Amino acid sequence: MAALEDHAWSGSAGFAAADPDQALRILAPQVLGAVVRRYGHFDVAEDAVQEALLAAARQWPGDPPQDPRAWLIAVASRRLTDLLRADQARRRREETVFRLAHVVQPEVPGTDDSLVLLFMCCHPALKPDAQLALTLRAVGGLTTAEVARAFLVPEDTMARRIGRAKQRVKASGLPFALPPAEERQNRLDVVLHVLYLIFNEGYTATRGDSLQRPDLAAEAIRLARLVRRLLPDDLEAAGLLALMLLSDARREARTAADGSLVPMAEQDRTRWNAAQIAEGIELITRTLPRGVPGPYQLQAAIAALHDEAPAAEATDWPQIMALYELLMRRAPGPMVALNHAVAVTMARGPAEGLPLLDGLTALANDHRLHAVRAHLLEMAGDPQGARAAYLTAASLAGTLPQRRYLNARAAKIPRSNP
Repeated sequence: MAALEDHAWSGSAGFAAADPDQALRILAPQVLGAVVRRYGHFDVAEDAVQEALLAAARQWPGDPPQDPRAWLIAVASRRLTDLLRADQARRRREETVFRLAHVVQPEVPGTDDSLVLLFMCCHPALKPDAQLALTLRAVGGLTTAEVARAFLVPEDTMARRIGRAKQRVKASGLPFALPPAEERQNRLDVVLHVLYLIFNEGYTATRGDSLQRPDLAAEAIRLARLVRRLLPDDLEAAGLLALMLLSDARREARTAADGSLVPMAEQDRTRWNAAQIAEGIELITRTLPRGVPGPYQLQAAIAALHDEAPAAEATDWPQIMALYELLMRRAPGPMVALNHAVAVTMARGPAEGLPLLDGLTALANDHRLHAVRAHLLEMAGDPQGARAAYLTAASLAGTLPQRRYLNARAAKIPRSNP
């Protein structure tokens, strides 16, 4: 989003053999969608798919299949049948499996099963937090622990929440198909928000040894393209896709060869993906004049200004500041306010930006607030305040590259003499 984006922003056998973990993550929602479409039983189907993924993780490195997706569907289907047969109502379950196996929900030409699954998880029978959690788990491929971290709840609490959501989807009798056209718009806000969260986790991971998870970002972009194709006149769907493309375009330059974090101001812009930038700018340029811009369109416009600047010092900060002020009116929140403070600082100086951080108590335990404060204090000529803030930010950061970067920034500032 802003200059300190790394603080404030948050098949083929060859493919499987080259990177089986990435292949499994990308294929998981597609396989789950195919199995649910074929057999129903959403709750049991996810268990079966998870077991198929575990089997693939064991077998693929040494013996990759010719068609990974078909292999996973076959294994998951067999495991689903086994799970259903193990139920006390054995005979009834076997008859259900047999019937469903021979009366398959038709696959709609041009429709991706994972897109159908996405809209199904955002069913209005579920509460908004359950919609988000279930979609992140089933479509986004996040683990239950990762979803729990996103919601700031214990893992066992999230496991129960997701389990209840699956049961409600099952009880609703919802067919595995895209909702009627008149219902799609009602679910779209949740769908777009979920894709935004999935992309954010891919763009900057919340935990782990790597700053980014490109597989998640790529899957979010793929699904965003599908949503836009389904709803070509929706301006926010276009805005979200543009935002993803413009942000992901910087991926290669955001880390050095050793995996360390490179802030936007220091990135080699020749490594930015020019094709993605051109596509994103063209998309948001066509979208903005068509109506009152929503939050995703405004964020995409900000990202476009960053990507269009040939160098960091050429960034149009006054315009970015104005866009953040508009975004604060349309979609207020602590992260928007944090990025606005950065933009104010870059446009008018730290004396005006620093006071804007004081009211962001909701981010007191978020490393991004302290990292931004540290940078602004450095700009304001308070090295010791900056050093303390960098160390606080490092202690709160979730990934190893972030911690190393923030500790390194603190180490560059000499301790004051007693």
